[in-house]
Formats: sequence, C-alpha cells, structure tokens
Amino acid sequence: MMFFPSFLDGLARTVSMKKGKNTSSTEDDIGREVAETLAKDAKKNDLMLSSSATFKSNKSNNFASICSKRGQKGINQDCTIVWEEFGCQEDMIFCGIFDGHGPWGHIIAKRVKQSVPPSLLCNWQKALALTSLGQELNTEPNRSTRNHQFDIWKQSCLETYADIDEELKHHPGIDSFHSGTTALTIIKQGEHLVIANVGDSRAVLATISDYGILIPFQLTIDFKPNIPEEAERIRQSQGGVSCLRDEPGVYRVWMPKRDAPGLAVSRAIGDHCVKEFGLISVPDVTQRNITNKDQFVILATDGVWDVISNEEAVEIVCSTDDREKSAKRLVQCAMRAWRSKKRGIAMDDISAICLFFHPKLFQEVNPFKASK
Repeated sequence: MMFFPSFLDGLARTVSMKKGKNTSSTEDDIGREVAETLAKDAKKNDLMLSSSATFKSNKSNNFASICSKRGQKGINQDCTIVWEEFGCQEDMIFCGIFDGHGPWGHIIAKRVKQSVPPSLLCNWQKALALTSLGQELNTEPNRSTRNHQFDIWKQSCLETYADIDEELKHHPGIDSFHSGTTALTIIKQGEHLVIANVGDSRAVLATISDYGILIPFQLTIDFKPNIPEEAERIRQSQGGVSCLRDEPGVYRVWMPKRDAPGLAVSRAIGDHCVKEFGLISVPDVTQRNITNKDQFVILATDGVWDVISNEEAVEIVCSTDDREKSAKRLVQCAMRAWRSKKRGIAMDDISAICLFFHPKLFQEVNPFKASK
C-alpha cells in the first residue's frame, strides 16, 4: 500500500486481502477502513475515551480528564473524545470536543466525533506518503522540518473537515440543513501541538510566565458572526448578521430576507441552509511547540466560556488537588456560575477536557495556592 508508512503496512495489506478481487475498492477506501479499524482497536484497548472519565498514559506523560453535563435545553448535544497513541504512535494523542445545535445537533456532533479521528488519520497518512514519494504538497519552499510537519497536518485538517461536511450534506439518514456542530480538535505529537477549530468552542493553554505565575494563553478564536472578517464574508455572500431585540450583543447569521436560522457562530460543520450565504466549515489551523513552562490545555464548549473567564478556568483547574477531578470541577463551577450570572436563562450543555503535559504536580507552581 503506497499510502501508509511501514507501521501500518501489515494492517493495510490485511484489509486489502480481505477485499479479495474487488477492484472497485480504491486505496482511499482501504486507507479509511484501516483508520476505522485502528479506532475500533483503540476503543477496545481502552486507548479511546468519549465520556466523562480520566486517562493516564503508560507510555507518555499525557494525562487527560473529561467531563460533560447536560444543560436545561433537552438532550446533551456536546460530545468529547480522547484517543491515546493516535495512529499507533506512542507519542501522539488526539482530543476533540464538539457542540451540536439544531434539531439534529446531538446526532451530528456524535457523527462528527466518530468521523474526524479516522478521517484525519487517513488524510495524514496519505500526505506523509505523498511527501515520501516526492510529490508536492501545498507548502511553501524552504520550510523548516517543524513547519513542514505542520503543513502536512494543516492540509490534512482542511481536507478532513471539508470531506466530513460534504458527507453530512449528502447523508441519507441525517438532516444537516438546519443543524450542525462546532469542532475543536488538538493533536499532540511529541512536544508539538496542532489545533484546528470551527465554531466557538475554545482551547486555553496554562503556561508559566517569566515572573513564575501561571497564566492563560488562548489558542483559538471564538468564531462569532460579529468578528469583522467573518461578518464581511457573510454579508458579501448575501447572508445577514444581526442581533435579536431581546438579545443585544448576541450576533447571529441569517438567510437573506428570512428570520432563520439565527446561528450564533460564523463557522460550523453542517447547517447547509446558510453555507451559500457565508457560513463555512473551514477550520483555523494553528500550532504551538510545548515547553517545560506549558502545563496543561483546556478544551471546552461555550457552556463554560459564557460564564467562566480564561483566568478563572486556569485557576480552577490548577487549584484542583486531584487532577482526575479537574474537568469535573471546572464543569461544576461553570454550572454554579450559570445559576448566579444567567438567572432565568436555560443553562447550556457544559463540557471540558483537561490535557496535562507533565507528571510533575503543577500545584508546585500554583500562584493561587501560594497567595492564600
């Protein structure tokens, strides 16, 4: 199989032989099946978590805490996933958080959660194989090895999100016309972070400043319709951006001359009713090299960030004695904040993933405890 490096050759050949003489099976089909097989094996071997739980790697310093709580709007439309040893690589971990909306939001969020990891893995392996064969990628000349590695991941993320959005559009059993999901994913490969974001979920890094204080660093943009570049794109596509009278400051995306769908994000997977009017599913893909000052990263849906600041979130996680309970405590604090700050408003679903980078207890550099 030309698309897969040596560590997947055996599995790819096995899948290919099972196909027998079925010449209609393309290498892309086999590659996707290999990735899906890896996902099943990861789940069976407890390397994949998708609900409130904790995960400690036996082969790296990674430690993850996950928690998700249903709000007051019906079924929980948030989905989370952590996949250790992503793609059979001991130094890789994948984290994703997805916030569905609309009548089919919970189904779409779950579908995207299931589809992104194997699709991303397949596209990444294809890009690696093309690079090893000397074929050109859409990268700049004279790029460093680190930047070239990022270029491969970026192209893989862009292709993955586009493929999944298109698959949803034509899925016979899922109605994504008036429903969709955000998608925030992180791949940690060694000491390299790749972040891809669509929507208003947020990733915040906790890092030690030059003054020895633990501070937040926001890794993502909250893609709201009132961001100037986002609003310009939507309006140039004949879409509308405005607030409801009883929601001042909450900007939404509208179809032209219609009071629908009123989407509060400018990027999403699904929501095909406004895709021709400026809504896009293109992720913002960025990178960061982790240093010994970087302690952990928080991925959370807007149910957290609507009531908890970046500084507060880092303090809550940092001041939690048991790292296993860090995501749960953050979610619980957000729930209390909803009740005090947004009285009379139905609480949103609230979900968080806390990914720790080092085995050393971060309380040793915790300024919040030191000041008490």
